[in-house]
Amino acid sequence: MPPWLPRAVVLVLALVACFQLGSWAFHQLIGLLVNILIAFFLALAIEPAVSRMAARGMRRGLATFLVFLGVFVATAGFLTLLGSMLAGQIIEMVEGFPGYLDRVINSINATFRTEFSRLEIQESLLRSDWLRKYVQNSASGVLDVSATVLGGLFKLLTIGLFSFYFAADGPRLRRALCSVLPPAKQAEVLRAWEIALTKTGGYLYSRGLMALISGIAHYILLVILGVPYAPALAVWVGLVSQFIPTIGTYLAGALPILIAFAVDPWYALYVLGFVVVYQQFENYVLQPKLTSKTVDIHPAVAFGSVVAGTALLGAVGALVAIPAVATLQAFLGAYVKRYALTKDADAPTRRRRPRRRVRLPRLR
Repeated sequence: MPPWLPRAVVLVLALVACFQLGSWAFHQLIGLLVNILIAFFLALAIEPAVSRMAARGMRRGLATFLVFLGVFVATAGFLTLLGSMLAGQIIEMVEGFPGYLDRVINSINATFRTEFSRLEIQESLLRSDWLRKYVQNSASGVLDVSATVLGGLFKLLTIGLFSFYFAADGPRLRRALCSVLPPAKQAEVLRAWEIALTKTGGYLYSRGLMALISGIAHYILLVILGVPYAPALAVWVGLVSQFIPTIGTYLAGALPILIAFAVDPWYALYVLGFVVVYQQFENYVLQPKLTSKTVDIHPAVAFGSVVAGTALLGAVGALVAIPAVATLQAFLGAYVKRYALTKDADAPTRRRRPRRRVRLPRLR
């Protein structure tokens, strides 16, 4: 046996053990890492406002607290207004549901010559095993829903604390990071940080503009149909559809459809059709153009980055994919050397006519 073989075996086993330990720790901390990533991008989004307030002499911690307080008050006020509106509409729908059910049953009886009655349907439902099983499953699922809500609140608290610390201690964090790097690398880190600030701000600007356009379009539709609470519903559709990835579109469209259904069932179909058509217009026309102008990336790259981010990190990846790719593209673009185009490369390609071959007579 060679003398180096036992040490090599021990070294390989140690490396495998370290790899397994690191893989286990990474999978255990993946939730925390994702929350820190979200908090970092939120801190980048609010840092321009905090920096402006700090430049006027305000302490950076106080400026960050005021920005967070303003966001919290605006969100709480909007959710309170929306909750009261939704509760009132649900009460009206529950009170008017028996009359609506009677109209549907009478229409079915007149069309198919049947003799259904609402009382018989109610008694059959109350005596059915399906309703009993549904109530039992709902009662057992209350604990799961409560645990999910508590877990979501804990995640929001974690993200809020990390984003507050990142925004409040932004300059100190940059200094601490640059202090362990050589001077040449410090300039690159600061440049990447500034690019990330610019691209994240541009991404939020594009999202805010799309939310404004979406809210105005849905407000016009709701006013034409005469659906109540049109301004609040328009703000709901604009914000939720743009700032909640993947499922935001469905959450945003479900509430106006529900309110329109309370007014007239046909109005709910009109709102559903408009939501579907507008979503296609936004995905294929509006979003690529606005994103390419504000974040300065190609529409195909923006679409591909969202798909890739969703595949990697789900909804979080879809939210941070575009500013992350824009930052990486701008940072790498500083190290790519470009050359002037030649005349052949710059000129448009032209179709050349095929040359005719002239056949000469053979000599005898």
